[in-house]
Amino acid sequence: MNIYVGNLPYSTTEEQLRTMFSEYGEVTSASVIKDRDTGRSKGFGFVEMSDDSAAEAAIQALNDTDMSGRNIKVNQARPKEKRNDRGGYRGDRY
Repeated sequence: MNIYVGNLPYSTTEEQLRTMFSEYGEVTSASVIKDRDTGRSKGFGFVEMSDDSAAEAAIQALNDTDMSGRNIKVNQARPKEKRNDRGGYRGDRY
């Protein structure tokens, strides 16, 4: 199961995410999303866990908990929305 983790402190590392979630089960991947230009964290990330029941337990336990003074938001990630190929321009707008 893929898990969205939002409102992360900007200093959060992928290793910190992995460690936090590994208390609930096997973490197959952990990533903090970074700005393409600056390399700075955007304040959210994703964790993938191999066992859905462990992932649900992690979501229940960690959602709305404090991490370095910020209440993190943890829930099942929604599928990535498809973006159009024209850089955001939608020809049908006008």
